[in-house]
Amino acid sequence: MRRLLALVALLSISAAPGASYHYWLDGSRSSVMARVSYLGFGSKVARFPQMRGSIRLNPARLDTIDLDVELDASALSAGRASDTRYLRGKDFFAVEQFPVVRFSGHRMTMSGPNTAAIEGMITARGITRPAELAVTFKDPPARATGRDPIELTARTSINRKDFGMTAYPMIVGKTVTITIDARLMPG
Repeated sequence: MRRLLALVALLSISAAPGASYHYWLDGSRSSVMARVSYLGFGSKVARFPQMRGSIRLNPARLDTIDLDVELDASALSAGRASDTRYLRGKDFFAVEQFPVVRFSGHRMTMSGPNTAAIEGMITARGITRPAELAVTFKDPPARATGRDPIELTARTSINRKDFGMTAYPMIVGKTVTITIDARLMPG
C-alpha cells in the first residue's frame, strides 16, 4: 500500500505544471497608441505615455494567464493641445472622473509559437466591455524562464460608443484601433 501511495505521489509531482513567472510592465520602454478615423479620410492618434501593469504566466499552461494593465488617461496626448483637451474632457475619457483605462485578461489561446489571443475586459469611463487582444510575442512564451524580459505587440479594436464616447459622430469614427508595444521585466 505504501508503494502505491508513493507511486501516486511521484506521478502527481511529475505531472504538476511548471512554475508561474511574474513580470512587471516597463512603462519607460512600452507604448500604447489609439487610432481613430477623422473626417472619413484621415486619422487621429492618442498616446498613453504613463502605464503600469503585470502579467503572470506559466509556460506549461499558457491557456491561463493573469494580465492587468492600467493606463493613466489623464496623461494622454493627441498632438495638438485642442485635441488633447477634447479627449481628456467629458465627451471622451472624462479623466477628472475616470482617470484610468484598464485591461484585464485571464485566458490566452495560442495560435502559433509566438502568436495568441488574450480574452479579457477593457474598462474606460467606468464602463467595462469584453475585448480580445491579438498578441505577437518576440520570443515564444512557452520558453519563458522568468529571468529574461518578455516583449510583445498587441492589437485590438473597440467601438468608442460602447464606452459612452458618442460625441462628434460625423467627424470622429466609431472604431478605435489600439496598439500596444510592451516590454515586461521579470519580478
